[in-house]
Order: sequence, then structure tokens, then C-alpha cells
Amino acid sequence: MTTFTKLPAGEQPSISVYPSHKLSKINDNIYGGFTEHMGRCIYGGLYDPQNLNKDLIDESGFRKDVIEAMKELNVPVVRYPGGNFVATYHWLDGVGPREKRPRRPELAWLGVESNEIGTDEFMQWCEIVGTEPYLALNFGTGTLDEALAWLEYCNSTQDTYYANLRRKHGREKPYNVKYWALGNECWGPWQVEQMTKEDYAKKAYQWAKALKLTDPSIELILCGETGHSSWDFYVLKECVKFDTHSLGGSTTASLIDMHSIHIYTACETDPLQNAIAPRSAERAIEIAASLIDLARIENGVPPSVPRQTICFDEWNVWDPSRAPGDKGAEEKYTLSDALAVAVWLNVFIRQSKYVGMANIAQSVNVISPLMTTKDGLMKQTTWWPLLLFSKYMRGTTIATHVSCGAYEGPTTPAWQQSTVDSPWLDVSATISDDGWVSFVVVNVHQTDAFEIDVAGVKEGEVKKYVVSGPSWDVVNTESEQKVGIEESEWDGKGKLHLPKMSMTMLRWKQ
Repeated sequence: MTTFTKLPAGEQPSISVYPSHKLSKINDNIYGGFTEHMGRCIYGGLYDPQNLNKDLIDESGFRKDVIEAMKELNVPVVRYPGGNFVATYHWLDGVGPREKRPRRPELAWLGVESNEIGTDEFMQWCEIVGTEPYLALNFGTGTLDEALAWLEYCNSTQDTYYANLRRKHGREKPYNVKYWALGNECWGPWQVEQMTKEDYAKKAYQWAKALKLTDPSIELILCGETGHSSWDFYVLKECVKFDTHSLGGSTTASLIDMHSIHIYTACETDPLQNAIAPRSAERAIEIAASLIDLARIENGVPPSVPRQTICFDEWNVWDPSRAPGDKGAEEKYTLSDALAVAVWLNVFIRQSKYVGMANIAQSVNVISPLMTTKDGLMKQTTWWPLLLFSKYMRGTTIATHVSCGAYEGPTTPAWQQSTVDSPWLDVSATISDDGWVSFVVVNVHQTDAFEIDVAGVKEGEVKKYVVSGPSWDVVNTESEQKVGIEESEWDGKGKLHLPKMSMTMLRWKQ
């Protein structure tokens, strides 16, 4: 958590870091990924066997450079196969001999799905990367029988039909998929079989009972909306209950383990509004956390049942008008977008008490920090803050306090202006298990650099990393990287220089 004191313009800003004031453990799953059958994410992203540059492709057709990038980020969990795609996806189409798999019309993004990549191939990719799979169930055209069969195929050790089908396809050991989503954005008018909150809550609760009877070790993720909607309130109230009958009499288990929310931020017309927009997601997390508490209180859920957490399984900067989903959603990210991603990640660190998972949408090509070409990978501006956070901002959130001026103009979304503070300096800090403090400050100001006092930094050798660029609208290309990481050292004395439009990370051993 970061507390904030607003100063009048012109007063000296300062930041205090409190390494001994530990707040809450950070779940590594906040650095999760997301791969959907959309655009070039799977075909041409994860999997690219037709590429003539065979040095880029492994024996299974996977992009080796994408695998190495995922390893560099140490991505702990990856969501699959959607997204909106999942609402018409039948997992049986994507298993067994490839030559027998059907080609299907794909309704979410108006394409054709070859099913060349399916469950077993994705699981193989996850094992190569060293990440856990997180599967979303088809709540559109799918059935409960189909969902139970998929769970059996992935996780069962028994002598039963779908477990044996997995063995027939060459996999003896179960995949032990832990995370399963109860549908995706079922509230949206773009969904195949959009539902009312009443219909969804009833269906989700009944499916959850059957799924946990099949495998009580899994974690189920409820389909929320934005965290601040009547949908979130209703489905949490109806589904976060104390139900010992459905759980074999357990008084320490729950049918629902996490509540999913999705938010994308963007402001094409104003780079400052664009950079600060993720602070609205912070308020959404706080509201959703309160709704979880309210459901537990009203439904008499005892403290022996672990508190449900928030699964922010789609987040990013995305303006669909400039990168339409049915055209592949290939954003070209600016420095302003990189600062927004840094603010997004600060939000997850500050709210680590409530966030059990977060998944950047998506991991490659589609609204992604990584873009594949026929010759290699292009790392967009947003890659660099994501890399620094995923490498260093783990462990435990620690307290910080910021005193500085604030932006007070219009915001996107509009409600943010009256409900959320927007300081010029956006801050979070962590301490690792081995005593390394990592401290991030994002200066979102478009014209002003700041010389600030920083209390709590240990004098001596302080590692410093800066992500910035010559203008807010600069982008990286295949031939030129204008936004990256500038590394240096600081002695921890005097004032810290924060360039305009920059993210600065300091690291020191406590």
C-alpha cells in the first residue's frame, strides 16, 4: 500500500520507503500470461511451423524465441484457450491425430479454427516454458458433461473413458490442471449465449458442485465483470457460500476460490490520461474485495474457509478502435502505454492482499509486449516495465508514502476523477525473501522532471533502472528500439532525479 499527501504546485515532493513495514505477500501469479486462439497469438505466435527460418522453431513447431521470452519473464501461469474464443470451443476437436481434427467456423473473431493446437500441445508448451496451465470452460455452446470430461481428461488417474483417451493420445500421467474458469465475460453482449446475472449465477454454482466432486483439488474462478458492477455483486452473493454438502463435509473448502474481473485502459487523445487510467482498476479491486467480504458476511461463510481472492485475468492497455479484435488486435505501443503498464503493475503490488492472479492480455502478438516476425522477436515499449517487475517485484509488499502534486483534470474513465487520487508520482515497493528492496516510481508528468527526497533508501550501492524515451508517442520497431532500460548506480545520497515520462526502479540489499 502507498499512502499519499497532495502538495500544492511548486512544493518539494518526497517519498518514504519502509522496508521493515511488511504488508502482504505477493502472489507470483500476478505475472501470469494469456494465450487465446485470436489473431496471431497461437498460430504465428506460440506455434509457427511454416516459418522458413527453421532456427526459430523447435521440433514441435513452437517458437523458441517466444519460449525463451516467457522463461525470461518467469511466467507462473498461462490462461487458455480464451477469452471470447472459448464460448464456442469444443476441446474434443483439438485432441487426437491432427489429420482427423475438424476445421470449425470461429464466431468470436470471425475466423476458422484448424484445431492444430489443442489441449495436449498447449500442455506440452507449458511444460517447456515451466508454467502452469489455467483453462477456461465453454459457458456458451458447451455442456456440463463436456466440462467434466475435459477435467477428467486432464486430471484423472482412474481407469475411466476420458482418462484412458488421454493415455491413448500418448500421455500416461495426468496434467493436474489446478485453475479452471467458469466461463468468460458471460455478461457481454458480444458473447455467444450472453446470460443474465441470475442465469449465470445459477449455472456457475451447479457446475462448480459437479467439477469439485470430480476433482476437489482444483481452484474455480467465478466470472465477474469489472469489479464495480451489479453483476459482480449478484454472482458473488449467490456463489460465495458455505456448502459442506457439496464439499464432502469439509469446513475449510469453498466451491469458488477466485473472482475474475477484466479491465482494459486507454485514452488515444491524451497521453497523461492514458498513463494514469490504471488507477481506476485499483478502485475496482478495492470494491470487488469489499463485495467478496459482503458475500461472506451475509452468507455466513466461516473464517475456516480461506478468503476468495481476485483473478484479474484480462488486463492491459487496449484501444479496440485502433487495434480491432477481428483484425488481430496488434497494438503499436507508445511510451505513454509503457508508463500505463508500469502503473498497472504498481496497482497489483499495492493491492497484493486481494489479488490472487493477474494475466496480461495477451502474451504474444495480440495486444502484446512481444511481436513475432519471420526473423525474430520485437519487444514493444511495454515489455520493459513488465520485465523489470517480473524479475524483481516479488516477495512482500512494503509500505511507502508519497508527498507530491497531483493531476486534477478529466480522466478516462470519467468517474476516476472524483473517486481516485492521481499523483504525478505513482509508487510501489517490495522486499524479497533474501532482503532485496525493490522500489518503483512512475513519473507520469508530460513536461516536468522532479528532484525528490527519498527516505528509507540504504546509502551505498543502489542499482537504478530507468525506462523512458524522447517523446510520449515514440514506439519500438524491428529496426530501432527507442524505449528500453537504462541501467546505472546511485549512492542513495542527495536527491533522486526522475525524468519526465519515466519509470525508475531502485534496488538495494537491506
